[in-house]
Amino acid sequence: MNPGIIEFISVFMVLFAVIDITGSIPVIIDIEMKTGKIDATKASLVSLFIMLLFLLIGEPLLGVFGVDLSTFAIAGSFILFFLGIEMVLGIELFKYETVKASSIVPVAFPLIAGAGTMTTLISLKSQYNMWIIVFALLLNMIFVYFVLRSTNWFHRVIGATGILILRKFFGIILLAIAIKLFLSNTGITLGK
Repeated sequence: MNPGIIEFISVFMVLFAVIDITGSIPVIIDIEMKTGKIDATKASLVSLFIMLLFLLIGEPLLGVFGVDLSTFAIAGSFILFFLGIEMVLGIELFKYETVKASSIVPVAFPLIAGAGTMTTLISLKSQYNMWIIVFALLLNMIFVYFVLRSTNWFHRVIGATGILILRKFFGIILLAIAIKLFLSNTGITLGK
């Protein structure tokens, strides 16, 4: 098989795993229940723009503010942690004022274009051709768009009880991801 195709598949799969839009479905449904329908086009395009911008000028941009990738990732871990707390405890920490705003924060950022995705993009940039990363990112964002458009279908199929169960389960997963992101960027290790 062509080495370029193998690299493309590798980059696509890494980004697919990090973006994890299918794992975010319960979070997105939860946000939609509070704010109304998420604008799939806006969320996808804003996420894509943020990720492309970060891919091109992320590290120097953060440097202007005196922020490194680890600090940025830690800040993102706090957002994910609070989203997880909301889901597990059934409380509202974020104030979702308008539907338009919820399509951008917290859906486009940090749920889709989060600290983990940003850090991954910088890591991939050091190993792969920029165009391979861009095309893999575009394909991932097309998939993200279709998942965001289909949340009503997922909601109907799973039902209210299923959503509640998934909300609690994925809230715990989100908490674990947030803690892992925090620990890996602070250098703290936990014993087994």
